[in-house]
Amino acid sequence: PKRGFSNARFRTHYHVINVKVLEERCDAGESIDAASLAKLGVIRDTGLPLKILGEGELSKKLEVKAAKFSSSARQKIEAAGGTVIEG
Repeated sequence: PKRGFSNARFRTHYHVINVKVLEERCDAGESIDAASLAKLGVIRDTGLPLKILGEGELSKKLEVKAAKFSSSARQKIEAAGGTVIEG
């Protein structure tokens, strides 16, 4: 039998997107959220919260709304002149 406590059933799952995907798929000045990424076909649905990671480079000014951001993703978006909205 399995013993002990496992936190796996309480874990929060995310749609994970890297900054390089935003660079490839989005236009400059665009407002990005889970609904717009689902419309572009980057994620399947809006059932899970969105998490942005910092792999890749970003040269476009974007307004990104997501549940979580890695610190490198936040720095890259703000360095390109964009805004980060967490929540």
